[in-house]
Amino acid sequence: MNVLILGSGGREHTFAWKLAKSPLLNKLYIAPGNAGTAKLGENINIKEDDFTLIKSICKEKEINMVIVGPEAPLVKGIHDFFIADSDLKNIPIIGPQKAAAKLEGSKDFAKEFLFRHSIPTAAYKTFTSENLEEGYTFLETLKAPYVLKADGLAAGKGVLILNSIEEAKIELKEMLTEAKFGSASAKVVIEEFLDGIELSVFVLTDGNSYKILPTAKDYKRIGEGDTGLNTGGMGAISPVPFADDVLMQKIEERIVKPTIEGLRKDNLPYKGFIFIGLIKVDNEPMVIEYNVRMGDPETEVVLPRIKSDLLELFQAVGESKLAEKTLELDPRFAATVMLVSDGYPQAYEKGKTITGIGDVKDSIVFHAGTKIVGSEIHTNGGRVIALTSLKENMNEALSSSFTNADKIKFEGKYYRTDIGFDVKHQNLNK
Repeated sequence: MNVLILGSGGREHTFAWKLAKSPLLNKLYIAPGNAGTAKLGENINIKEDDFTLIKSICKEKEINMVIVGPEAPLVKGIHDFFIADSDLKNIPIIGPQKAAAKLEGSKDFAKEFLFRHSIPTAAYKTFTSENLEEGYTFLETLKAPYVLKADGLAAGKGVLILNSIEEAKIELKEMLTEAKFGSASAKVVIEEFLDGIELSVFVLTDGNSYKILPTAKDYKRIGEGDTGLNTGGMGAISPVPFADDVLMQKIEERIVKPTIEGLRKDNLPYKGFIFIGLIKVDNEPMVIEYNVRMGDPETEVVLPRIKSDLLELFQAVGESKLAEKTLELDPRFAATVMLVSDGYPQAYEKGKTITGIGDVKDSIVFHAGTKIVGSEIHTNGGRVIALTSLKENMNEALSSSFTNADKIKFEGKYYRTDIGFDVKHQNLNK
């Protein structure tokens, strides 16, 4: 098979790394890709949401399958674009159609879906500039902290958690009347705050059957101890030590099954990944959000723990035969540590020379924001490289990733040294 992966980050490099192991693969293309994906296939310098150019690439390279990494092309409707085109309609897309992609594209749509199908989640109401005063009144019914979410895609920056009601009212006004997050905050979802510990569950589905992939937990804040600004993710672990059989059974029965059944009932065609962001509150799982693709950097710990042929699973998704396949997992623990540019997640410089990648031993190097310049590899993003290690327990996996993080050098390199800090007291061999 000739396969095209859309995207340029650590998630896409991990997909490329995994698919390159499949005997079903003929040629691999990544658009636009990075310095890491260039070693596994051919990078094509086009944007992942330029559907017209993607069509020409599919015809030229005789593509048999497209895997969509980021959310933007899905929310924009790439799957529908392929279905509607006579030249493309028979090429399977791993990623949902536009109507289902609204689960990530609109927080309000997702909350309505959750309530409609009785899936546990936080109480909420949605507001626009026209009923701003009602928003103020609703805030007054809640207890601090206050959660404000821009309805649309805001590059991971559209969620605010505020400790004072005065600040919450000011931010609500800025989001609704001053377009703080552009068109994404034309609507704002106000939620009750849930106090608990978070985890992520990933599901691969063909729209009828599904496979639950390894659990993961990522660390979003830039600073040690989960402090400072939100990022795209500073590291991740898998499996989640507290996600025992009892919790996972609750998650499957109360959340995964009703989600898949809800998609069918609502006629939302879905072939691809569902990322379910969860929080455990008093040992009960509740949904924080849906994403309609794999997370990053969770992909860098989830895919290395899948022993099955991923391309074979994708083929089964495209043919609606996923139920016929088995999912074999590596029992070892995976931990990834993200190396980022100085200043990230705010302003940062690109073009810094990266050295030491060849010195890494006993960890997998996944490129995120990198590019090849002559014979060198340079930084090309805020998140630069993810280092993933597979070991018998979390401490060993993290130790290996941290050791190798010190070997890679670039000006302004920063990484968190406390990934997994909040679950270290758990049973590390679970």
